[in-house]
Amino acid sequence: MSLPDRVDGIGMTDVGVDGSDATGRLAAAIRRSEHYPGIRAVLLDGITLAGFNVVDLAGLARSVRRPVIAVTRRKPDRAAIESAVRTYFPNDRGRRLRLLRARPLFPVPVTGGWLEVAVAGATRAEAAALVRRSVREGRWPEPLRLAGMVARAARVPA
Repeated sequence: MSLPDRVDGIGMTDVGVDGSDATGRLAAAIRRSEHYPGIRAVLLDGITLAGFNVVDLAGLARSVRRPVIAVTRRKPDRAAIESAVRTYFPNDRGRRLRLLRARPLFPVPVTGGWLEVAVAGATRAEAAALVRRSVREGRWPEPLRLAGMVARAARVPA
């Protein structure tokens, strides 16, 4: 999107449920996009996709050579998340926990409340400014609102 509200294009990829391919799949989709030269930053709805497929924010930022900003509506329950990772991913827990801890969340005030944000490839101030600029109505960034709508529409019924 070109902020505040122009949609320039839509791309899609998929990642494995509870897998470990999110970073690579996202990087490949972004780099192969015809819009890649114009992309200035990548916004993500959280650091995990498809369950516990954890995105390496710094690795993604390096791969696409753009800042990567993960946004969440509220501070996650770290203890519960780490317990679930230890329980369900015993063979891969170290990597997943390192990625979850690598980029600490910080609060960003937006109209109507706060968002929790993690960033790689930019300063906290730059990330906060981009998040605030991307919120049109309510308190959720417009690119993430639109991406959520597209993802829900694209789901294939089971």
